[in-house]
Amino acid sequence: MKQAVVLLSGGMDSATVLALARAEGFACHCLSFRYGQRHQAELQAAADLARALGAVDHRVVDLNLALFGGSALTDEAIQVPETPGQGIPVTYVPARNTVFLSIALAWAEVLQARDLFIGVNAVDYSGYPDCRPAFIEAFETMANLATKAGVEGDRFHIRTPLMQLSKAEIIRRGTAAGVDFARTVSCYQADDQGRACGVCDACRLRARGFAEAGLPDPTRYR
Repeated sequence: MKQAVVLLSGGMDSATVLALARAEGFACHCLSFRYGQRHQAELQAAADLARALGAVDHRVVDLNLALFGGSALTDEAIQVPETPGQGIPVTYVPARNTVFLSIALAWAEVLQARDLFIGVNAVDYSGYPDCRPAFIEAFETMANLATKAGVEGDRFHIRTPLMQLSKAEIIRRGTAAGVDFARTVSCYQADDQGRACGVCDACRLRARGFAEAGLPDPTRYR
């Protein structure tokens, strides 16, 4: 089986990506991060999803981005917004996907995996700059310039199967691939049991996706 590294946050998008990678026949090594985020429920969900969806390995990297702050997800002094705003929201974590993909790239080179999967999306998302196709293309170029494998011609590929899908399409695709979305946690400020607030941007996008997909929303709200 071909090896792949899959970034697994515990949310619905990354769960769908893992299921799709498994369906393609990849042996999936899942990578999650304890990065100083507001809650740990998403990491519990990630571990559960890795087991349920047949990952061969799941590792959690401790990386405390809360040391820098600058985001409502890593700084308790910045409130998670409960109404849509303009521009890039305060829930953007500076350079998060750049950091996460860099660590995934290091593990992939060790594993001799040449495919890295990430659940970024440029349709139904919060406007984060590191979710755009241009960023992914630039990172793939960098990955093949910065690694022994890339320089020797064994190229890396950053796989983004959800990039052009709506949230409803992601839900339909994930459901067809066997994802139990009740196991996932999307909320920016979930409680210790993984129950969602229902008002943050992530919750709104998730609820709208289930409504547009015509499927029942299994999210547990507090």
